Amino acid sequence: MTLNRYRLRHQANNGHRAALRTARLLENPDRLISLILLGNNFVNILASAIATVIALRLMGEAGIAVATGLLTLIILVFAEVTPKTFATRRAEQFAFIASAVYQPLMVITYPLVAATNWISSRILKLLNTDAIPTEHEHLSSEELRTVLNETAGLIPQRHRDMLLNILDLGTMSVNDIMVPRNEIIGIDLEDPWDDVLREISDSPHSRLLVFRENVDNVVGFIYLRKMLDALRSGNITLQYLESAIRDPYFIPEGTTLTVQLLNFQREKRRVGLVVDEYGDIQGMLTLEDILEEIVGEFDNDPQITPAEIRPQPDGSFIVDGAAQVRNLNKSLNWSLPSEGPKTLNGIVVEHFESFPPKGAVFTFNGHPMTILAVEDNKVQQVRIEPATHSEGDEQTGQSQAANGS
Repeated sequence: MTLNRYRLRHQANNGHRAALRTARLLENPDRLISLILLGNNFVNILASAIATVIALRLMGEAGIAVATGLLTLIILVFAEVTPKTFATRRAEQFAFIASAVYQPLMVITYPLVAATNWISSRILKLLNTDAIPTEHEHLSSEELRTVLNETAGLIPQRHRDMLLNILDLGTMSVNDIMVPRNEIIGIDLEDPWDDVLREISDSPHSRLLVFRENVDNVVGFIYLRKMLDALRSGNITLQYLESAIRDPYFIPEGTTLTVQLLNFQREKRRVGLVVDEYGDIQGMLTLEDILEEIVGEFDNDPQITPAEIRPQPDGSFIVDGAAQVRNLNKSLNWSLPSEGPKTLNGIVVEHFESFPPKGAVFTFNGHPMTILAVEDNKVQQVRIEPATHSEGDEQTGQSQAANGS
């Protein structure tokens, strides 16, 4: 009963004979337990009867008490605690040996075991005790996470992290990792043709959004690899560009990353626009964004800090207001809450409930923050210092904010 069922299943699938035999026995645990208890109680009761007879002949009625105490100690030490503890520490080895004994005994004692189970099930039914549903035996995502965390030394850390990240996809939505609307780079067909060509030739991306005047008037996406031959030959025209545009693909906001990964695969898409319930564009998401949540950033040097986060000699960081909270946590190994605002600008505005003046100071999650620049209704830059105390010192944050104001 203490066997690792997943290891047993793996061995059985690989054709291990003892594992197959053991797995078959465990398919009917009620019957197996009845067989074990039947033999266990038969031996104990028989030993008790024999000890009582011997004690009566040797010591008379006083021998019954002596036999009871002595037999209890012998059975407890030599038939219960010691062998069961020993077998538990070598569960697989002993289970495979025991299964060779239990399998024929299961056939021999089948009528008695079946009768015992039937009587027991009738009593349980009278007590209104139902069997545990099969689905309760399956691991939840949190339980699977615990199993993975317990595999240290068996699975490389990198692989374990990727498996845990896959589990996280079901708890994250496209809103958490999308490129915000104001950061979407694309081609405006109303721009001068030279500007359009420059955007195509200088773009570091493999796909570009195409729109007219603003992102709301989206036309579709172009794949720059289709533009290479035309660019080399100098024959690219507006008509050719428009003919290469692929229709836009829209993603409802709030869609979990697990679902969206499957949607990308089913629709044969690699990029989409996230829209709210009114159809307004909120951001852009690519397949690579989701894959990076599993395997990490596609950088040659994982220690490279994003350009929006600039370390300072005194240990603080100057961070752009548009920086994503998730990026801060991943890049700096912080634990800023990401359930609310998704950007640093959102955190600041939510705290002050307005746009703060330059120099305002507050504490968020233990990190002292100083507003360095506010322009165009946005917090442009914030100086963030390492956490100096436990998170949530709200009183300190309010007093410092008031002093800054």
